[in-house]
Amino acid sequence: VQLQASGGGLAQTGGSLRLSCAVSPRPFGRYAVGWFRQAPGKEREFVAVISWSGSSTYYVDSVQGRFTVSRDNAKNTVYLQMNSLKPEDTAVYYCAAAERDYSTDYVSFTDESPDKYDYWGPGTQVTVSS
Repeated sequence: VQLQASGGGLAQTGGSLRLSCAVSPRPFGRYAVGWFRQAPGKEREFVAVISWSGSSTYYVDSVQGRFTVSRDNAKNTVYLQMNSLKPEDTAVYYCAAAERDYSTDYVSFTDESPDKYDYWGPGTQVTVSS
């Protein structure tokens, strides 16, 4: 399984960006996908996760209400819509996939740990200017 995050760039405070995570090969449906970020000098931080069907999502408190994770399984792509950006959102953003049974269509705080994920892609830089 390969993942590729894209869509990063420079935004102003209060602005928006949409990240994409392309997953290959097919089929895509049995993977929960999470987003993480790592700022310079800091540890990797969980941001959001979405279940394999997209029916369940979970966010870290600092992005709740500002970021939205979604997926299009027909396109093998997961999105992270980031609104009301803040300078503290500046980081390299990574997407990661976790194999799941089709009966496990739920995500929660237990998915915050990087150890829950089987595959990682290279990151995309997001910079928010003040």
